[in-house]
Amino acid sequence: MRYEAEAATSTGPPTPGGVHMAKELFGVFGDVDAFRSLRDEAEFDIVVAGETVTVGVRDGHIGHPGRTDVHRDEDGFCVIWGEAHATGDGGPAAELYEAYVEAGRDGLSVANGSYVAVLEYDGRAFVATDAVRSWECFYVDAGGVRAFGTDLSTVVGVPAALPIDGRAPFEFLHLGTVLGEKTLFEPVRRIPFDGYLAADDVGEFRRFVYDPREFDYVSELSERLWRAIQRRRSFPDRKGILLSAGQDSRSLLAGVPDISHSYTVGWADSQEAAVAQRLATQYGLAHEVLAPDERYLDDRKVLYSQGLRESLHIHHAGYDDAIDAETIYHGLLYDTLLKGYFLERDGADLFGTKVPFQAVDPDVDPVASLLDTLGYLPDGSARLVDCAGDLLREHGLDLDDAPGDPGAFLADSLGAEFEASKRRADSVHNAMDLLMVRNQPTLSFRHHLADNYVEAFVAADTELLEWHRRTPPTHRHPETVHEALADLDDAIFRHRPPSHPRRSNILSQAERFARRKLPLVQSVEPSWPDRTTVYEKYDLDRQLFPDDPAVWELPTRLKLRLDDLRWWLSVRERDP
Repeated sequence: MRYEAEAATSTGPPTPGGVHMAKELFGVFGDVDAFRSLRDEAEFDIVVAGETVTVGVRDGHIGHPGRTDVHRDEDGFCVIWGEAHATGDGGPAAELYEAYVEAGRDGLSVANGSYVAVLEYDGRAFVATDAVRSWECFYVDAGGVRAFGTDLSTVVGVPAALPIDGRAPFEFLHLGTVLGEKTLFEPVRRIPFDGYLAADDVGEFRRFVYDPREFDYVSELSERLWRAIQRRRSFPDRKGILLSAGQDSRSLLAGVPDISHSYTVGWADSQEAAVAQRLATQYGLAHEVLAPDERYLDDRKVLYSQGLRESLHIHHAGYDDAIDAETIYHGLLYDTLLKGYFLERDGADLFGTKVPFQAVDPDVDPVASLLDTLGYLPDGSARLVDCAGDLLREHGLDLDDAPGDPGAFLADSLGAEFEASKRRADSVHNAMDLLMVRNQPTLSFRHHLADNYVEAFVAADTELLEWHRRTPPTHRHPETVHEALADLDDAIFRHRPPSHPRRSNILSQAERFARRKLPLVQSVEPSWPDRTTVYEKYDLDRQLFPDDPAVWELPTRLKLRLDDLRWWLSVRERDP
């Protein structure tokens, strides 16, 4: 029997008010009764049951081009949740289903976007992420039922007991990111990178494997980027953009002329806001600066971290009331996928500062390089247990599991992830980049956007992912992206980014160095507001940790991680 229920108006998340996400996919490997034992069908816009799997989805744009879609026939069904683009006239769910029927799991490469898919055919079912796991899908086995879903806060309500994982909380505290397939809670795991989940199996595909080739990297990137943007032009009107002064969001201004509003988080008199305002004027957009007031660090963003990534990367989360848009565009992951942000470049020493070249460092130590780039704060980590031990014990953390040497602990975790990445890479540098694609620390930035708006996630387009996999590390570089963007619009760099005042990357580096060293010359400001300034201005020590003055001695970033972790550990104490 195939059962399908559509709610005229769903009742929404099980407990509204910031505890659960507005959009969700949730399912069980089982029949509709197994589903009902865990969730109320009325919480979803549609529930589809096959022979071996039942899934519900909640998304106000089901069926809109490029969005959540459902297809079914007498042999099975496909639900694709999130952003998904079809190559033909049919919907993305039908296209994915038919490709699977024809080619098996090899057919999954037809899907393009940022999604989680549930597919059943001829009595066999599985759940799949997109090739870069841009959405997490959590799963847990409890009471003879395997449940899965995109919102950790609902999946953790399935098991009767929720013990804390032995490593994940300390990776979160010391690095800001939980690595691999772990979550904070031992029984709950994530579908692997480029992976799938079945009733009695979990594993990985091979859609994302490095295959470097020789081609015209600039022209290919320009053409692929243009097509990726055009695929996302049909999203609903009242289009807005998170506009930076850097390279990335400019491509969207050139490619989507009907964006009407732009938003920049920062101080009104900052270099970032000034250049963003000039860009908005150039492309005919209204522009609003979102000042880093008490909203900048409030706890509305913590839900979207999923307990995996520090929430401080969600810079815009407190400003929903100020953003007048239904669709939001952004340039997240351009740095990682196109510019090689996490690659270690060869370089020359200039007065004690390394000026990087385009070529990669032939003698790189991958783990040491990434540990230095990521959010590890050695001094703060060394004092963490002494300053926050009582707080951590209060929330159930076993400090016997706390690493005595946080640096060695993180090196071990990163080393294991690096070894896993080598299975899909042809070189040390590609394995380094893949480690960061697999464990992207800023991904929660877009989880908030996707939950509150129609989000256009351009960097997740399969054509751009293929460009990344086929382009050698040396050419995944800001210069390549600069030339590709200039091909889109010859006026795109009329107003130069503050961090790249010169056409040449090396000359820009030299000018930034000179501005730091010379008196009476203004240095280049960071792109984002200084979180410590905001934290201290609003006296967040007394707001967040009024009874734990020892915590006040820690670096601001570690205190914000502690607050994130406390929020997620307390989910065990909340009513479902």
